[in-house]
Amino acid sequence: MKTVNDALGVVEIKGVPQRVVALDWVYLEDVLAAGVQPVGAADIEGYKTWVKVKVAIGPDVQDVGARFEPNLEQIAALKPDLIIGVKYRHEKIADQLKAIAPTLIFDPFSPEETQDPYKEMEETFMTIADVLGKKDEGQKMLDNLNGMYTEAKEKLKDNKAGANYVLLQAFSDQNAVTFRIFTDNSLAGFILSKLGMTNAYKSDKLEEFGFSETSVETLTKVQDASLITMIQTDDEVLNNFMKDNPVWKGLTFVKENRIFALGGDTWPFGGPLSAEVFTERVVSVLGK
Repeated sequence: MKTVNDALGVVEIKGVPQRVVALDWVYLEDVLAAGVQPVGAADIEGYKTWVKVKVAIGPDVQDVGARFEPNLEQIAALKPDLIIGVKYRHEKIADQLKAIAPTLIFDPFSPEETQDPYKEMEETFMTIADVLGKKDEGQKMLDNLNGMYTEAKEKLKDNKAGANYVLLQAFSDQNAVTFRIFTDNSLAGFILSKLGMTNAYKSDKLEEFGFSETSVETLTKVQDASLITMIQTDDEVLNNFMKDNPVWKGLTFVKENRIFALGGDTWPFGGPLSAEVFTERVVSVLGK
């Protein structure tokens, strides 16, 4: 019997779970990173679209519906012995999930965890790895990741373009452009800090999800930094919406062509596998 403290209380888990259902992408990734294929996961198509990690989800893994509204009947039919969910999506159905199988509910966006999402990522991953009997494999994964950061930092040390950066997602909706500028308390921000890079953007508040949703005017405050973008190729908001924008055209990093694209399918959230891919893309774009 293993006892785990999750976001909703104490969970008792008998033996080593063999049939896991992951209801959020980050925990699906964590299970895969620990070397285990789940029997079920939510929104597998979306996961494959957005989470480009090196460990593939198996063809036999069953889709159990949307992340916000997973199908409880489909989950029960899989006869899981462990379900993993996230508080802000699954707290309301936690009792129903627990009636099916022991359920771990994590809360990465609590006021405490939001302070250091990288620490939360590591601790949650290791909790899952330990529950699955993969503690040693999990620690090796994190050790290898830290070694990767050291090598990446060396490759980036002479690159002045990335020393001071702004990390940006941008997308359009109904002919309006939204900018997400990542803050120091984002997982991506912590990773870039480990690579020796400094975030030029400072929010005036602690952002729950690690980014500020803002407009192009905010970029005038950080225009001396380099801009690192994660923009979908089928949206192309900078080319389609900003090319004639006088504020955008006047930004120093635009005029000096210090804009570096990581690709629209870069996932700046996730677990250790996503951190690995994110680091590789930063080095490929900014490294020597």
